[in-house]
Amino acid sequence: TQTVDIQDFVLQEEIDPMFFYKPYYLEPQKGGDKAYVLLHDTLEKTGKVGIAKVVIKTRQYLAGVKAENSVLVLELMHFAEELADADKLHVPKKLEPGKRELDMAKALVESMSSKWDPKKYRDDYREALMEVIEEKVEAGGKEIEEKPKQKARPSTKVIDLVSVLQESLNKTRKTHPARKRSVASRHKKAA
Repeated sequence: TQTVDIQDFVLQEEIDPMFFYKPYYLEPQKGGDKAYVLLHDTLEKTGKVGIAKVVIKTRQYLAGVKAENSVLVLELMHFAEELADADKLHVPKKLEPGKRELDMAKALVESMSSKWDPKKYRDDYREALMEVIEEKVEAGGKEIEEKPKQKARPSTKVIDLVSVLQESLNKTRKTHPARKRSVASRHKKAA
């Protein structure tokens, strides 16, 4: 698309993050540097998002124009009717977990906590698919040997969250012994 038709400016904090789903960087057109910087700085200082409609290929989209770091980002948004009403979902009512369960859950979260590094996470499915495609191309149409699949954990309908947390915590402590000590030492100080 060549144009972004901003219709409103809304405080970013008023927009549920569930509405946003696909970001694109925006660049100014030739001669548009000053307007680009002006819009970026204004959005950044006011905490607002430009609500726009854009046409990409043959479809119209709702979008938010945001100031992110030093660039403008156009992030596609869902229209209201595209989102499920969370109030109509069947989710458990607010329950008070026991102290033991909560402590275990907190210990698990703490032991698995790390700094955000997006490069750490990979699309394993896509990589495996590309590997199969490359093997088929190299085989020149001949049958290729199917690799054994990883065993999936058996599915159960009822989950004992405490035992799952305890099992996960034990595995984490085995693979991260240094974290185990730091979590334990923090609990001693707090006591």
